[in-house]
Amino acid sequence: MARFVLAGKADCPHYAKAELLADSLHRKLPDFRIHKICVHPTEWNKWLENTCGSNGWKHEQSPLVWRELVDRGGKGMFLGGYSDFMEHIQGYYGITSDVKTDLMLEIAEENLQTKNLCMQEEALRRSQCPLHVWISSALHPTCYSLIPRLLSPEVFPSDPLISLHLLDPAGGDEDLYTLRQEAEDLSSPKLHSITIHSHLDDCVFKQARIIIFLDDWQHGEEEEEEAAGEAVAHMDQAALRKMAAQYRHYGKLINSRADKSVRVMVAGDSFVNLKCSLLLESAPSVDSSHFVAMGTQLECEARAQIGKKLGVKTADVTDVFIWGNISGHFCMDFQRTRVFRYEGAISGPASFSLPLLEMAYNRQTFEADIMSCVGLQRPTVTSRARGAAALSATNGICTLLQAWDKTWTSGEVFSLGVMSNGQYNVPKGLVFSMPVVFNCGQWSILPDLAISDELAIKIEDSISQLKTEKANAGK
Repeated sequence: MARFVLAGKADCPHYAKAELLADSLHRKLPDFRIHKICVHPTEWNKWLENTCGSNGWKHEQSPLVWRELVDRGGKGMFLGGYSDFMEHIQGYYGITSDVKTDLMLEIAEENLQTKNLCMQEEALRRSQCPLHVWISSALHPTCYSLIPRLLSPEVFPSDPLISLHLLDPAGGDEDLYTLRQEAEDLSSPKLHSITIHSHLDDCVFKQARIIIFLDDWQHGEEEEEEAAGEAVAHMDQAALRKMAAQYRHYGKLINSRADKSVRVMVAGDSFVNLKCSLLLESAPSVDSSHFVAMGTQLECEARAQIGKKLGVKTADVTDVFIWGNISGHFCMDFQRTRVFRYEGAISGPASFSLPLLEMAYNRQTFEADIMSCVGLQRPTVTSRARGAAALSATNGICTLLQAWDKTWTSGEVFSLGVMSNGQYNVPKGLVFSMPVVFNCGQWSILPDLAISDELAIKIEDSISQLKTEKANAGK
């Protein structure tokens, strides 16, 4: 099956001509698939720069055409521009286009008018309809620092109003009511309404556009001390299957009640990849790319430990990649990690940086030390705080939500548990942490990274552990 992506400026005549030809091929050839991305002229240059940068392409004009080697979100094969697309279609299908210039210009003008109208309608819809945000396990300590951040202007800049829904079937009505009162007392202008749910009633996940799953939280003083003393590392078979059944049920509710554009994030310390996998498998009508497991917190913890060792700030360390099972067997990849503002023998302006691996005297010892420190960091924090590492979890969640917004075009790399399409020899369908980049509300896996033999072995260990977890969870 041929899958092409055609992107261009809304007012571009060549994009209009290529669009007409692609539509004609789609009608004539049952296996020809085309996905069109019409970009407003004011956003085109930035969109093109980020798209080409994340894929390693060089292209300067509209339109841009590539062929997908797997389903959307996977690696693509660059074709080029208008002329390249026409040559490919003529050579492969023996079809040419004879659209007249006047018609091309007319269609281009209609495209621009339609794009402007769609943007106006979207802006109006967002101004009138609140964004429905659900938080599961809402009595988890992370939620207390998360709610004020969600209601701040920077996390959801395109949505003026937020309807917050707090779900915790394991908690009591009184605790949820108190949490709601505290949230209302924030007097945030973005808060449209807030509801609480202590059981899975008919309203759960209805109209949801953002769902955040936190770890189940043990209520009661003795249970809290136990949970705070160490992160949950394992469950017995019966408890694991009970958790799996619960998340499959959540997935079915999402499938039947949530908005089809819903974005689901799983955060926490236990079975994060597995929970995400169970949710997306139970919600077949929702795009699987809308389900992610958060590796951002782990990535930031690694950057913090590197910063401590080198005497720089956490923000001065960039591009630490997390592969594998976020809450289990994971591996850190420093092949593109760079350090800024390091006071060493070589220095430069603020934009100057050094590759981390060139700074380590003994690479293997350095990596082992960082892994050990990261592995101990979160349990140490939860033990001392007698609760979860709420601040770092909140920061990871909000950073990811900002990157997932349609206005994000940074090109920054994040570690994220996503469903594999076979990239880097990870089995298709397995939720696996890999480096991704966001662009205009979509993520794509960073292509063409070097996988050393040592890293490949660690990735295989993570794959094996995730397969075992999935088998133990039952059906």
